[in-house]
Amino acid sequence: MAVSAYPCRDADREARSVRCAGARPRALVRAVAAGSPADDAGFEPGCYVTSVGGLPVRDLIDWRWLTADDAVELGYVDLDGDAGTVELVREPGEEWGFEFDGVVFDGVRQCRNACTFCFMRQLPDGARPSLTLRDDDYRLSFLSGTFVTFTNLDADDEARIVEQRISPLRCSLHASDPDVRRDMIGRHAQHGIDALERLLEAGIEFHAQIVLVPGQNDGAVLVDTLEWAYARPGILDVCIVPLGFTKHQNAFDRSFDSSEAARAVIDLVEPYRRRALAERGSMWAFPADEFYARAFGPALLDNLPSAETYGDFGMFEDGVGIIRSFVDDWRAAEDAGSVERAARALRAAGARIRYVTGEATLHFLEPLVAQSPLSGLFEPLFVKNDYFGGNVDVTGLLCGCDIARAVRALRGSSAGRVRELFVVPRIVFNDDAVTLDDMSLEDMEKRAGAPLYVVSCNASDYLLEIIDLVGRIAQAPDRTNGSYYAR
Repeated sequence: MAVSAYPCRDADREARSVRCAGARPRALVRAVAAGSPADDAGFEPGCYVTSVGGLPVRDLIDWRWLTADDAVELGYVDLDGDAGTVELVREPGEEWGFEFDGVVFDGVRQCRNACTFCFMRQLPDGARPSLTLRDDDYRLSFLSGTFVTFTNLDADDEARIVEQRISPLRCSLHASDPDVRRDMIGRHAQHGIDALERLLEAGIEFHAQIVLVPGQNDGAVLVDTLEWAYARPGILDVCIVPLGFTKHQNAFDRSFDSSEAARAVIDLVEPYRRRALAERGSMWAFPADEFYARAFGPALLDNLPSAETYGDFGMFEDGVGIIRSFVDDWRAAEDAGSVERAARALRAAGARIRYVTGEATLHFLEPLVAQSPLSGLFEPLFVKNDYFGGNVDVTGLLCGCDIARAVRALRGSSAGRVRELFVVPRIVFNDDAVTLDDMSLEDMEKRAGAPLYVVSCNASDYLLEIIDLVGRIAQAPDRTNGSYYAR
């Protein structure tokens, strides 16, 4: 499944804001920089900023907009619950010194659509509430890179977007045909398109996403949608991601999983890429990595688009260019000698790395390792995602229960004196250091019956971390606690 499922992580970060929806907005101060104007004024973590110049602060956009001058009057509520105002002054270019809890302060705007493919509606019973939050907030689109439908915008929202130049935004387009779009996302579909057209006319720019659903918005419908979007220069680019589905629903049982289906999408989009390159200097339309992985399988590395075709990798978080970026990073690590140094360190320690990863990495990580000095010393542990099921296979959506099961099955499988080191990429944990099924590293270790080590996701980083890890273990060979986070 493409990385388009990652908005559940954004919801996890912002869910606490829903509790104050409808109340007068106030920004919770999480940290204050020492020696800053905020510090000088006596602000402390736990205080609230309630206004700037008498105007409410609804979100980080308001904060940046209203505090552009070097002298501001802030309304606040202190740790004792007392309200007041204070004037802050800063030197030109100096930061105010506030770090806020979240980026919206008046509650996340939730989705009012009924998208047939919504990932949040496909989660298992018992998933923590923050994962099922269906946000559709244009402010998170600007600040956090989520895609939204604009079906809940009113006239004041549109006026604010234009006045504050909240651009570019990210649009969940899916289809330009009104009937198809309504069937896919519900009765408010046209409201979103009408708002999009008005904002485009006002000069607001957009990145667009199409979640491609077999038999709904593919084929001729996709052609029409791309034509519609290309005719609007304010739509800067379009990413096409395949439907992702879990086993916790009964509406879908296939996506573009066969090589023929995936290749057909690539071939359909390619003329638009060539046209845009000739006329606009960029590829403009970007099929997600999963299409290439499915289309070419073991021959993926020979058919992967070059880095130049991805521009600034602006759709990276939506599964566009991740594979190319990883491959290039691995090659850079080889050129820098990190691969060879990691291999020497592992041989010297009599150790082997088992690197936990999703099944989506099979066709590029496995051949990279096999062709390198790390062959036999660094082995990807491809973990099947049973928690979500369906076609979910990216590393970032792996859950603790599945990782622990896979590790336990391999524990003690090494022959002779080779020591197995199970390494987990940090991306499977949220900011609270728990997985999507609420397991900590220690929880996973207990269930797996083996130490686990947390490292980065990029080869150029985690190879150096592995060298450091092997050195640490060599100094403490009897270590049993696996709660190691690479720094």
